[in-house]
Amino acid sequence: MTRIDAKFAALKEQNKKGFVAYIMGGDPDYDKSLAVMKALPAAGVDVIELGVPFTDPMADGPTIQLAGQRALAGGMTLEKTLQMARDFRTEDATTPIVLMGYYNPIYNRGVDKFLDDAVEAGIDGLIIVDLPPEEDEELCIPAQAKGINFIRLATPTTDDKRLPKVLQNTSGFVYYVSITGITGAAEANAATVAPEVARIKSQTDLPIIVGFGVKSPETAKSIAGIADGTVVGSAIVNQIAEGKSVEDIAAFVKSLADGAHAA
Repeated sequence: MTRIDAKFAALKEQNKKGFVAYIMGGDPDYDKSLAVMKALPAAGVDVIELGVPFTDPMADGPTIQLAGQRALAGGMTLEKTLQMARDFRTEDATTPIVLMGYYNPIYNRGVDKFLDDAVEAGIDGLIIVDLPPEEDEELCIPAQAKGINFIRLATPTTDDKRLPKVLQNTSGFVYYVSITGITGAAEANAATVAPEVARIKSQTDLPIIVGFGVKSPETAKSIAGIADGTVVGSAIVNQIAEGKSVEDIAAFVKSLADGAHAA
């Protein structure tokens, strides 16, 4: 059982919904990014999604693209993102960490070396948005052999014919993208998302976590209410971009987590 499996099992036992928070590694710089990361569990975050900055982030909207650019300009790399996880693990051995990013930096590093380093750094899951199920032999299967969950995205365009393929080697949880488009775009709508979550649940026992378009405690509550939890990324990254203090960012995150946990 991975930390992700254990976390969602504990939440289910408590009849509680999960809250996942995304930050970009190294935004606006290493030290502040790490300080924000360390503040997330106390703010109510159940799972941390740690972004790996990349030059061509095709799934991300302007907010996260700019965060990646700031991180890259500050010298952030895949190695330094793994180091962030190591530094976080010196104080927190239980909160799951999911690396979210693109395959190019991993391919460049070498899959075997990357996975060994990820395990050593305390990484629990991967979301690699540009690797479809047809490429599972590249990273998904080797990652799961090392005990790292490989989390797949399902979207409004994932029809009944495609869904079994998407779910085939997914583990940890299923990340349902609530809107057709990029991160930080339209607001998620629980009434629209609910039947899609039900459709996915009919084909898997994995937790369904809904992200994209969740920007407020109210939306976090409504979305978590029809799923097993919710993800917030761009709204948190915006707080960082605005230069808010770590304490203010943590307070904002707590308001979102409280919303999700109230569902």
